[in-house]
Amino acid sequence: MLLSSTPLLSNRASFFCRPTFGLFSARRNLTVSSCSLYNFPNNGKRAKSILHFEENERRRLLLVFLVASGLSTALPSSGKTKKQNPYDEKRLLEQNKRIQRENNVPDDFPNFVREGFTVNVVTSDKYVKRDSGLILWDIAAGTGDCPKDGQQVTFHYIGYNESGRRIDSTYLQGSPAKVRMGTNALIPGFEEGIRDMKPGGKRRIVIPPELGPPVRPSTFFSSKQFEVFDVELLSIQDCKRRTIGFYSDVVCS
Repeated sequence: MLLSSTPLLSNRASFFCRPTFGLFSARRNLTVSSCSLYNFPNNGKRAKSILHFEENERRRLLLVFLVASGLSTALPSSGKTKKQNPYDEKRLLEQNKRIQRENNVPDDFPNFVREGFTVNVVTSDKYVKRDSGLILWDIAAGTGDCPKDGQQVTFHYIGYNESGRRIDSTYLQGSPAKVRMGTNALIPGFEEGIRDMKPGGKRRIVIPPELGPPVRPSTFFSSKQFEVFDVELLSIQDCKRRTIGFYSDVVCS
């Protein structure tokens, strides 16, 4: 509150006040002003008493101001914990489902509730989760033996990301993939998922990031992303090494 220059005493004693701002404008009696004293003998004691009173008021108001300021800066720190919204998971799940529908995902496709680096995989009871973190669904059981290290597997696959968008497909390429087992040619999660399949079998494999490949510009895997593969195992072939002169290769049949 801005005070005007007015005499505080009668005409026999003169105090002229310089205008200042009050700390608490709601209490005018506590407003502090800075005054210059003209020393008149008849009013000296009274002037000193007034100055002493104003000095005490200034000190008291300064103390109140400091205490109040300290409390006001400490209060916000008590509310740093973020409140969890109970509807966040439901909202994120519906958002993932909507995006997947737009991408025309196949039936019983898993849903991914992602919030930051935390991902919750939501599946039907048809899926089985292994201790390694791999999630499987056997769509169709095959017949015969499972592939062994050194044997060649021939298979078709379709790869999806968490939103259900296709990232790769041997069906679109027009020819199946052929890989020898046990040669580190496949990413760990894919090889684990196909190792106990039988020819003619179809399986959906949900691969967590820790079982995927290292993230590099040449890979379509992204950091902290799950990948989904629909795999159809066509056949298993035995392989043997063939050497002709200085030339050596592996033949599978």
